[in-house]
Amino acid sequence: MLEDFDDAADTSHAPRRRRRRMGRAGRVGVTLIALVVLLCVGVGGYGWFISSKVDHGLTHEKLLGDSKDDTTTTKGKDLVDDAGENYLIIGSDARPGETSSRADVIQLVHVDEDHENVWIIHFPRDLYVPIPGHGEDKINAAYAFGQAPLLVRTVQDLVGVKINHVAKTDFEGFKQLTDALGGVTVDNPQPGPDYPAGEVALDGTQALDFVRERKQLKEGDISRGQRQQAWLKAIMRETLDPQVLLNPSRLNDVIEAGTEHTVVDDELTGGVIRSEAIKMRSVRGDNIRFITAPFSGYGTTAEGASIDILDEQGMAALSDALRTDDLAGYAESAE
Repeated sequence: MLEDFDDAADTSHAPRRRRRRMGRAGRVGVTLIALVVLLCVGVGGYGWFISSKVDHGLTHEKLLGDSKDDTTTTKGKDLVDDAGENYLIIGSDARPGETSSRADVIQLVHVDEDHENVWIIHFPRDLYVPIPGHGEDKINAAYAFGQAPLLVRTVQDLVGVKINHVAKTDFEGFKQLTDALGGVTVDNPQPGPDYPAGEVALDGTQALDFVRERKQLKEGDISRGQRQQAWLKAIMRETLDPQVLLNPSRLNDVIEAGTEHTVVDDELTGGVIRSEAIKMRSVRGDNIRFITAPFSGYGTTAEGASIDILDEQGMAALSDALRTDDLAGYAESAE
């Protein structure tokens, strides 16, 4: 199971010649799904205990806002709501004591209709997209303009499917989760001044530095995305280790660390979590795939801000794949 997860695919719909530049950019925001769903499956008698602990530890807010009633995009196109489940995962860049922030991590987690595969779609924070009511801007600005509900509508407009649930966390949660596991060893794909390429052992403080670094890396935010994916794999590997899963005390520490800084929408109740967990009981590492939302290159705005240019044709293809629950076909066409 753990080896299979290491082989999880990362696929972009962009042409092959762009593949090297875009890199592998799975993001750490999926940690929430790892705790809420994957820790609830395949663990025998601990299943109810785990899901109850998760539900007790999570904070609920109206993250969907009025978007929970949306049946169309802001441009009037019908939103597909019967082709799998879609979770928007938001990682805030807020530091302790800050009251406002942009979304540093944006991932759409798609669980296919038969609940056998999980697709994690990373939206680079600098992706230049239309934001309802605000013209075009970096996608992470949607969170600053209108918090989670506006980001939901921005992503729904791009992909044409209904977002069922939302969760947000912050970097402090990543630090605590790493420490709860006793540290992790990552396979670092992006060396920098402080962390060489290859296997690197990290405690929580080091992990926080590792996943935040951007300016000194070769391709900035894309390189940081590669590091964050490496951290995610390490977290998943450690969490799914039997020495953690079958040890109630250690598992309790991990769940508390993973949920303390996590907020979910008020529709994602304990009953929903348990129901989804049961449906996903066959999910294993090789059923989890990474995709980067398509962009065609890099540019700057009239004001001089660096942006990732939206690949509109590629986004249309991604939308079609989500609307028809055929991300496997989308991934194959990108190879």
